Parts: sequence; C-alpha cells; structure tokens
Amino acid sequence: MPRSRKNPMPYAPADAHIHFSLHPDHHPDHHPGVIATTSGPTADAARSHLHDLGWHSTNPTTMVLARIDHEEPYYTTTATELLQRYGFTTEIDPAPQAEIDAEWVWESYRFPGCSREEVRERTAAAQHIHDDINDGHLIIHLHAGSGHNTVAVGSYTAGVRRHVHLHGENHLRLIRARFDDESEAIAEFQRRYTATARPGPAPLTDLEKTVRQVLRGQTPTSGSTKSTDTAPTTPPTAAPGEHEEFLASFLDDNPQWEKYRTWSDETTIVSHENLTVRAEFDHEARHRTDTAWTIAEYNGPVGERLWHATVTVGTPVPLIQTLLQHVDAPLPVGTTEAYEPLRDAGCRPSSHPTWTSLRAPNNTITLDHVPHASDDRWTLCGGADLDRAVWAIRLSAGVSHDVLTQLARTAAALAGSPPAPARRAPGVSQLPATFPQPRGRVR
Repeated sequence: MPRSRKNPMPYAPADAHIHFSLHPDHHPDHHPGVIATTSGPTADAARSHLHDLGWHSTNPTTMVLARIDHEEPYYTTTATELLQRYGFTTEIDPAPQAEIDAEWVWESYRFPGCSREEVRERTAAAQHIHDDINDGHLIIHLHAGSGHNTVAVGSYTAGVRRHVHLHGENHLRLIRARFDDESEAIAEFQRRYTATARPGPAPLTDLEKTVRQVLRGQTPTSGSTKSTDTAPTTPPTAAPGEHEEFLASFLDDNPQWEKYRTWSDETTIVSHENLTVRAEFDHEARHRTDTAWTIAEYNGPVGERLWHATVTVGTPVPLIQTLLQHVDAPLPVGTTEAYEPLRDAGCRPSSHPTWTSLRAPNNTITLDHVPHASDDRWTLCGGADLDRAVWAIRLSAGVSHDVLTQLARTAAALAGSPPAPARRAPGVSQLPATFPQPRGRVR
C-alpha cells in the first residue's frame, strides 16, 4: 500500500496532494529520476515549491527530479518535509521509499575521510555547476583531456562575472581555479593544456545525456537503456609488447626497409629504400598518451617534409602497418574520398563549429578532421572521442589522400569486426581484458 504522511501544520492548510513515484525507466543500478504528480485546487503552489527545489515540469500535472549525483531519494525526502510544513499532503510509493531507506555503497565518490554529509555537500556543488552549464549561466570556452579527467575553462554570464577552471565530470566536477579576467583564464588554460585543448564544452557523458532527457520528459536513450547501436564497446588495442614484435617481423618481411642505429638503445629508426619515408619507434613509451611512433614522408631523399604522424601506445598494429606500407602499395588513381570507407562501415558524421567527426556505431573508433589545423589536422582515435581515447594517431596537414583512404579502410575493418583474442601474429590487434563490474547498488 502507498504510504501517506500528513504532519501537524504550522501554516494554514493547503488543498493539494503530491504523489511521488520512481521514473518508469528506473532500475537498481541507475536512478533516472523521481516523478511528482500534483492534484488539487492549490497544486500550482505546490509545484512552485518543487520548482524552487530543483524539480522540472514535464506536463501540467507532473514534475521530475533527475540529478547527476544520484541523490534523488535524499532530495525527495527534503521536498516532502517542506511540502508537509506548508500543509500539503504527500504520498510516497513503496519503491521510492525503499530507495530513501536504503544504505548505499559510496565507493564511486572518491572523497576519503569525508562523512556522508560532507560528500553530499561536494556533490551538490558539482550539481550546481552542471545546472549552470545546462541553463546557460556558465559558458564553456574550451575543454581538454588531462590524464583520465576532463578539464574546462568557462565564464559565468550573470551576477559577479567569474571565470573558472573546472576539473572532473558528473558528481566529481569542481572549480579548480578562479580568475577575475576572462582572457587571463583562457590564456592560462591554453598554456596548461596546449596539446589537447578543444573549443566549446566536452561531449556530454552518458549520465548527463540521461538526466537531460529525463528533465525534458523524454525516454532515456543512454545509460539505463541498452542499445545495440550505441552500447559502448572496448576499442581494439595492441597488447603490451605487440609493437616490438611487429617491428621485428616487419623488418624481416620487408627488406626494402632498413634499420638504423642510434646513440640510444631506447629508440629505433627505420627508413624506406627510396629515403622518402622514415619512422622512429620509442621502446620506452608506456603510458597510453605516450608517443610510440613518429612517421614522416619527404618529397625526396634530402627534400622537405610533406607530412608527419604521431602514434601513441596501444594503437592497433594494422594501423601502423598501413602507415608504413602505403609507399609500397599505392591506391589506383581516381579513388573516392578518404571518408568513404568509414561511411560505408556505418560511421556517423557529426559537425562541430571547428571540426568534423566520424564515429563508429559501436563507439570503438573516431576520426576527427580540423580543417584549419596544421599539426593535428586529422586524428584517428580508439573510443567515442579524443578526450577518453585509449590510443590516438595524429596526422599533420599535407598528408596524402592515399594515406588517409588506406588508414580509413583499416580503421573501418577494425571497428566492424573485433579481432580474435587468441592470435598474436603481427598485424592483428587484441582487445584488453575486461574488468569485473562492482556488485551491489552503487551511486
């Protein structure tokens, strides 16, 4: 039976009833929201109170609460207590009441030594930042990847004109630094994150997408809703030591390539016999963002450099092989544009103010094109976007249509059919081991 509460009222009675229930798309490991249904002559007054507490209208009789900090049960309790003080009758279904009474696991909050109330204060601050961005009160100028985190610089448009550096995502986002001058804030951000800075806000996380869809009264299409078209899949990734194996095998199988000694054993340089394509391999590269390969093509043995590429640790071997072997296997004249192999594989194009992206349907590979960039004009990465990529290939302006087309064909093949995990032959990448998901109800 639904549980009704009506406490002694310090104010005049209010003739309205508010019923709280879980969002229809609720499941134990995800909280897409709580719905409040209002009825009665003074329902508008109750809805006004709920709006002040962060609830959003989805139609004339219902409001919804959805948060990135998963604190809907706590703030539902806060709402019912306030409404009861003003004389409204509240009713909570057994399902949301069970969520309110549950003892939750806090392992995803990363605030060691903090009490539950202190954690809630920090995540509430992250919620305010999210709401300010969503409502247009905080404009994001640039974002960047910093290790496993997302950082950004933005300016508040109302009240005191504050300019801030943000760090983290979802309930872990916080203000890292404050500035009085917008140009100073942007200049400092660009100085710190020159290599990865991108214009505008970072792509929405799955949780942010779900929350915003719920607040608009739409059915969530990410997070709690499983879709074979958009479900995240582990990108193809080279196993540790696979690049070294490939280099040794490549030199054995391709006598037209020659290895050169360097003053350090940490680096190997190889060159094609026509002296127009050269590659440098760093044996000490370990981190996913470290550059393992640097490849360049020249217009002659002593000519100017035409283009260059950098390849990070974890990049699948077939893509490296494509970059090296294009000189020996050119495409016939008159081939189609470089994008076409990826489009044929079902990659979805999307346009941004300063760049264009093509993303594989399973989110394993993405190709970005920044038309006005000189160094990183083309970027192929493993993952849904460069900020969270497990590997990346960056190509400068001047890279030939031939190279791009062959690289796109190889990428499309990798995205379309995951490699067999048992094979270790050069030219075949392997998927990294998956990690077990934590059991229990975590928020």
